[in-house]
Amino acid sequence: MPPPSVEKRAPVFTTVDQLRPDTTGHNLVLKVVDAKVVVNRSTGRVGSSASKVAECLVGDETGVIVFAARNEQVDTAAPGSYIVLRNARIDMFRGSMRLAVNQWGKVEEAEPNQDFQVKMEDNMSLIEFELVQVNQPGVSQAVAAQ
Repeated sequence: MPPPSVEKRAPVFTTVDQLRPDTTGHNLVLKVVDAKVVVNRSTGRVGSSASKVAECLVGDETGVIVFAARNEQVDTAAPGSYIVLRNARIDMFRGSMRLAVNQWGKVEEAEPNQDFQVKMEDNMSLIEFELVQVNQPGVSQAVAAQ
């Protein structure tokens, strides 16, 4: 007997200005402004894979953020291209936000009809956050440092 069919929901897309620390499940359409390879390691061992990491400045009409592209994601995130991130998450690195897509997410080229101006003034990765303990036991939250 075949398994019952699962009805899939349409993805809900968000914008850069709505991203918050330590959140997951983001779907975004972004333009790659800049990309710099920071790690390009090829191992000499048989059976081991090479490692490539690039820090890409990506954004939309509401702001920009740093996206940490890994391995095959680096080739997709070329400067000037439009990409779609599915099931992306926000990682905290030294108190600032970075977008990342792990094995459960997807990075793909966007439809060719995308055309928007990236708002470079609002860089979400430049906002520094710190973890603040709330009076309730077991509850903590991240707040922006002023």
